[in-house]
Amino acid sequence: MKIALDARGINWYKGTGIGTYTYNLLKNLFIIDEINNYDLFWSGDFFMEFKTNKSNIVMASKRHQRFFENHYFPNYINSNKINLYHIPQNGMGLCEDINALKVVTIHDLIPYVLPETVGSGYLRSFLENMPRIIDSCDGILTVSEFSKNDILRFFPNFPKERIFVTPLAANSNFKPLDKELCLSSVQSRFNFSKPYILYIGGFSSRKNVAGLINAFAKIQKNIPKEYILLIVGALKDEGLRMKSLVSDLKLNENVIFTDFIEDEYLPVLYNAADVFVYPSIYEGFGLPPLEAMNCNTPVISSNISSIPEVIGDSGILINPFDIQELSNALEKILADSKYRESITALGHNRSKLFDWKKTAQNTLVAYDTILNLKSKDLLRTSTL
Repeated sequence: MKIALDARGINWYKGTGIGTYTYNLLKNLFIIDEINNYDLFWSGDFFMEFKTNKSNIVMASKRHQRFFENHYFPNYINSNKINLYHIPQNGMGLCEDINALKVVTIHDLIPYVLPETVGSGYLRSFLENMPRIIDSCDGILTVSEFSKNDILRFFPNFPKERIFVTPLAANSNFKPLDKELCLSSVQSRFNFSKPYILYIGGFSSRKNVAGLINAFAKIQKNIPKEYILLIVGALKDEGLRMKSLVSDLKLNENVIFTDFIEDEYLPVLYNAADVFVYPSIYEGFGLPPLEAMNCNTPVISSNISSIPEVIGDSGILINPFDIQELSNALEKILADSKYRESITALGHNRSKLFDWKKTAQNTLVAYDTILNLKSKDLLRTSTL
């Protein structure tokens, strides 16, 4: 099979879920796939890793994005007799005028479920394009059963058998490291001397950082020793409002906002934390809890959306709308070291179930199934 894949997101969305997914999917497809050939639509540098005797790099310019998506890519796909075209970034940029199977990865439907949590430009583009994308594609990959159910809820006419769940994984650099060395590094970098609770994941209101801060405020007099709450993420807009909340609660000495942190340092932050807390209200998958579990760090997270699929019974799941429940979970895991160790071990064992190689294998199965379903459709049509 000749497969074309829109790989522009590797550079365009580097450091985000879509960029991480696209890179790791391709990397592992190239490791396990000995049959198919790939044409990669690329923008930017660092393409040599994917330039092999079974692949072709097709360069595109971000400056002329619409031209490439609406004209150049369709012409290339049609003239080179591509069998299947895969767009990983929620199908954005898909042109219907393509004589190949069209496959999209839809990570989540946040603009439909929580429109107030996304930017106005992205919201408008998503709502305008998603019905067309769903209507014109031959198959959908998504990252959790929860996201699959959301797709069917908002687009009930799309055939259920053409939606394939291909769970994500943590990168290989998220692994157990020397905890004491990591703690010393973090304490030195951010100038504190106490153990800490960690949050990583951005400041969108759906992430529920305010709930975490309020829960942290409630436990101050009930925990055996003093803790720092370390909140990681670029500080702007909602993040600045969280800083104001911390000031209002008189927690300035106990809460540290790190601002932007380079990806390479994140495993150190996870490893050194006594607990990772992720009280998000909505996730298509939710990589940070899995990254924490990979790093041998216990997790407290939400009991809704896709997160239970990731954590299972190997972390502490709480109602993110119940601040007292989150406070109780924090108190218990910080006060009971044996309980914390048991949750840590369960989480690390669970994390081994998620692997980018499995994601690539599931994707290849989906490609073949979509091709076979299309062939059956054509055969059925020809006999009518």
